[in-house]
Amino acid sequence: MSRKHQHLKGAEVSCCVKYFLFGFNIIFWLLGAAFLGIGLWAWAEKGVLSNLSSITDLGGFDPVWLFIVVGGVMFVLGFAGCIGALRENTFLLKFFSVFLGLIFFLELTAGILAFVFKDWIKDQLNFFINNNVKAYRDDIDLQNLIDFAQEYWSCCGAHGPDDWNLNIYFNCTDKNPSRERCGVPFSCCVKDPAEDVINTQCGYDVRLQGELDRQKYIYTKGCVGQFEKWLQDNLIIVAGIFVGIALLQIFGICLAQNLVSDVKAVKANW
Repeated sequence: MSRKHQHLKGAEVSCCVKYFLFGFNIIFWLLGAAFLGIGLWAWAEKGVLSNLSSITDLGGFDPVWLFIVVGGVMFVLGFAGCIGALRENTFLLKFFSVFLGLIFFLELTAGILAFVFKDWIKDQLNFFINNNVKAYRDDIDLQNLIDFAQEYWSCCGAHGPDDWNLNIYFNCTDKNPSRERCGVPFSCCVKDPAEDVINTQCGYDVRLQGELDRQKYIYTKGCVGQFEKWLQDNLIIVAGIFVGIALLQIFGICLAQNLVSDVKAVKANW
């Protein structure tokens, strides 16, 4: 056997790396497509796709954006990694590595800035919640998200029930004709274990009562403080999730770069 033939035999693309990267990315590709599909379906149901200008009309945060953005990023990344691995396309593999590395860098930067500027992040969270309190009745998805957060963290408003004065339906002004005036959403109510059916009117007029009387019927703690408490109580789990995501990203970058090196080594011997 000639030396040249021996050299060619030594330069091979690792099938293990190639198909593992392919399988790793096809899952992300399909998940991304599913997220994107759910987001587009939700927008179609709300009539956003037939009137794109309505995207900017909502005063608060539209949760569908999470599905659109996350799904879009996962779809593009999954496609590049999947096809790049299957076709041994170095351009797509490099795009996958750079894009994934950029996301990792942005996550790392955001984590460091959040740790350094804790007070600023807290102020932004407070502003974000209050802004969405104002738009509570404007979008059903936003309404469901706020109700879930208030029920899960046993809270009401950003700093307390009086934050609902920011909403035109719940504020206590004399000019407010709404039946929900001086009330809070049902998700602020302390749940009665004996009730099988949710009482959606449990928060009516509750803010007309004194501070001590309110505590019998609604949560009086703000969601910013409750979220901080939850984060401290579950710090190890949250940190573990972020570390796990970071390791998956690093692992994906390493696999892609390994495959690029194998492909280049094979091409160099042609």
